[in-house]
Amino acid sequence: MTDAVFETERLVVRRWRDSDLPDLLAVYGDAEAMRWVGDGQPITENECREWFVVTRRNYDKRGYGMFAVEFKAQPGVIGFCGIVHPGGQEEPEVKYAYLRKFWGQGIATEALRGLIGYGTTEHRIARFIATTAPENSASHAVLTKAGMSRGELRKDEDGGFTQLFEYEAPNSAA
Repeated sequence: MTDAVFETERLVVRRWRDSDLPDLLAVYGDAEAMRWVGDGQPITENECREWFVVTRRNYDKRGYGMFAVEFKAQPGVIGFCGIVHPGGQEEPEVKYAYLRKFWGQGIATEALRGLIGYGTTEHRIARFIATTAPENSASHAVLTKAGMSRGELRKDEDGGFTQLFEYEAPNSAA
């Protein structure tokens, strides 16, 4: 049985394997890449192990979560994308991060389009959100190219701001 969740023209998006821990750590351990993710700090190997536990729990509970992304032509994890409910929030949120050497190649947009298609088709999700730092113009471009629309600018508990993006599936009931 394959662990592939969906494929795009260039990519295979699949469930995580235990053997992927070093690959996950390579993405999450990059301080420059992580400045845009979560609290902006790289995470440790133990935190990556806990991340795997949470991800598997999401697979069991919802049938989706965070997934590894590889090129079809060259196996090896280059990043991740997925659908999550941070802090138990109701709305499904899309997230992604990639090794820096793969930035600017359209990979994030391609994977995100596939992820939205997967979520709407396989899980009947009608609406997704994404959140970014207001100054993260590269991520804004990815989200827009993937079909998401800029939403409100939300004030955070710490006094900062988060830019909301939204996707509403065509023909979804309001």
